[in-house]
Amino acid sequence: MSESKYGQFVLAPRSYFFTAIASVVFAFIGFSYNAWRMEVSEDNNNTRIASFQILQELADLELIVFAAHYDSNEVEGSPRKGWVKVNLIHDLSYLAVDKVRLKAQKLQKNWQTNWPNMVEHESAAQSITHAIDNVRIEVVSELKRLD
Repeated sequence: MSESKYGQFVLAPRSYFFTAIASVVFAFIGFSYNAWRMEVSEDNNNTRIASFQILQELADLELIVFAAHYDSNEVEGSPRKGWVKVNLIHDLSYLAVDKVRLKAQKLQKNWQTNWPNMVEHESAAQSITHAIDNVRIEVVSELKRLD
């Protein structure tokens, strides 16, 4: 800083340069953080929406198993409806974390193995509902983790 002939202090041009550089750096850092935060929020939102949809589809699948096994209702307990639900759960699981996706894959394999016997055998129906519960537990755990 130097004093001008009028008695006021004037910043040297070098100070303006450093002030401008600092402003650009802080603006860049702020913009970068904001962009990162928005991306994380969007990912969390997508995961949250997919998780709620998975929970709904799991409930519908469980109703199909109950209708087939306990009510012997061939319309409401149709294996074709079950396949649609299982495949949708599997597809939606790719929007969630890996743990949910792995549980959904196990559910899909479990359904593939047990659906032909779910009407007559209690163990097949229980195996499917146990796999449904495992996915549900993982989805709820993921929802609790989201910020």
